[in-house]
Amino acid sequence: MIGAELRKAREAAGLTQQQLADAAGVHRTYISLLERNKKSPTLDVLFRLCRGVGISPSKFVARVEGGSR
Repeated sequence: MIGAELRKAREAAGLTQQQLADAAGVHRTYISLLERNKKSPTLDVLFRLCRGVGISPSKFVARVEGGSR
């Protein structure tokens, strides 16, 4: 799921939820909701999150797809 991969990417980048939220222009609680799969990001937000953690959106989606098999 997106949440688990987002958490892995954020932690690998050495970021807190607050730091990622600031980089992506969203609220910290939204990051928490995403990581717990309570919300789904829009495409725009997904791109901003990926920039925030330093990974391409295509690579991120491939990781999500690979983890859901």
